[in-house]
Amino acid sequence: MNAPGTLTALRKAWRVWLKEVSAFGVVGGLAFVLDLAGFQLLYAHLGVGAVTAKLISTLLSVTAAFLGHRYWSFSHRARTGLRREYTLFAVINGLTLLLGLAVVWFVRYPLGQESAVVLQLANIGSIALGTVVRFVSYRQWVFLRPDHPSAVDGEEHATPGLRPAA
Repeated sequence: MNAPGTLTALRKAWRVWLKEVSAFGVVGGLAFVLDLAGFQLLYAHLGVGAVTAKLISTLLSVTAAFLGHRYWSFSHRARTGLRREYTLFAVINGLTLLLGLAVVWFVRYPLGQESAVVLQLANIGSIALGTVVRFVSYRQWVFLRPDHPSAVDGEEHATPGLRPAA
């Protein structure tokens, strides 16, 4: 590849990465707020146990995040089938959910903390760690490169109007 071609390819890769990161951040931010609000409502106001509150709030935020990531953050990537993508998405989020539950459980029980503020800080820390794991995993295993051999061929799997122009 010549130097101008390499520079053009780098600019394109940079724009795609920047789009993914920024959209991932927006979707993740909304899911984060949904997770925090759900946890706060369930634990502090409705009296649900800390671990159960974390489980429910995470399940709600994960579902919202999948829709946002599939149809916006990674909309330009290959479609490998809704079942495959959602299953992998759920597995990755299940693993990060277990991480979040373990953090909240550890702070609540072995450390004996009952304060909603302390538990919310533990919740935030677990979400931050899980965010890095999720971004890398989504790019690597869930929403594949457009040229990946597993990509579904055909437009019936594309959602009109949701894919950005190249």
